[in-house]
Amino acid sequence: MSDHDGGGFLWFLTGLGIGAALGVLYAPKSGRETREVLVNKAEEGRDVVVERAQRAKQQANQWVDKGRDMLNQQKEQFKSAYDAGRQAYREATESETKA
Repeated sequence: MSDHDGGGFLWFLTGLGIGAALGVLYAPKSGRETREVLVNKAEEGRDVVVERAQRAKQQANQWVDKGRDMLNQQKEQFKSAYDAGRQAYREATESETKA
């Protein structure tokens, strides 16, 4: 479902860009003004893409950190359980030896 939402947003941005470009092209402005507007809109679009890429990278890093923390937590729990089992085995074998 998230793929569909992301694709829809990209189509929305594409349509927005095309609509803006057509609107600028048909506006009653000189060629120089039209080119300046097109360049400005292209720079704005680039900035939006760069910002979204940075946010996606930050979110991916957060997920990696969270996964690493969960893995370390599981390793600690496993080690504690292993040590407890080992200690219980030692105590059980020592008590049998004494008896």
